[in-house]
Amino acid sequence: MNKRQQPKMDEEILRFLFNLSFHGKLPKNIGLMNPFLDSTIREISGAFYRKFYHDHKKRYLILGINPGRLGAGATGIPFTDTKRLETICGLQNPGFQTHEPSSVFIYAMIEAYGGAKKFYSDFYISSVSPLGFVMQEQNKQINYNYYDSVALAKSVRPFAIQCLKEQLSMNISRDAVFVLGTGKNAQFVESLNSEFGFFQQVIALEHPRYIMQYKAKNLQSYITKYLETFSGFIDQ
Repeated sequence: MNKRQQPKMDEEILRFLFNLSFHGKLPKNIGLMNPFLDSTIREISGAFYRKFYHDHKKRYLILGINPGRLGAGATGIPFTDTKRLETICGLQNPGFQTHEPSSVFIYAMIEAYGGAKKFYSDFYISSVSPLGFVMQEQNKQINYNYYDSVALAKSVRPFAIQCLKEQLSMNISRDAVFVLGTGKNAQFVESLNSEFGFFQQVIALEHPRYIMQYKAKNLQSYITKYLETFSGFIDQ
């Protein structure tokens, strides 16, 4: 099959996202968050991927942890809250507002890289678990990472493997994967890579949430670190 016959990347991504389903066992008080069951989020994410991925260009994969309520949980786009969706991605505001600190860092880095069009032509951001998790705490729900529970991490593992295999059937480089989170998330990806050989290299970077919460005064140095790391693989 030649490139003209192959689906463009936006079509492959949206097919993947809109058909996600998780059948693992969830620990008590942990719920699944599937933003793509919401028609508004499907519309938002559809517009985003059609704008930035309507081509056959090869990209590098960046893996976060799992969607958070105010980023991908609200827009369907990793590390993208509604503010950045409108002001930087140039897409219509969905009619509600979310502010996600991780999105602030990611889009500051994207602007330094050369803007959303340039960045997304080189990279595809996903997550180890493309579906999110929430914990019920009193009368509210809070974000929950897949590795916060040994039982959940074990349950997520087959799902994560299947998701990686599906995404690697797209035009994704296997030279390297960039993992956001230098601790448990990186360890999880490294263990999968040791078993399956998905990528030649697993490169871990500090997670945007960690940077914004604990290292905000050094934000520019972390942006520089991201860009220098990427420059070893991308011809700028």
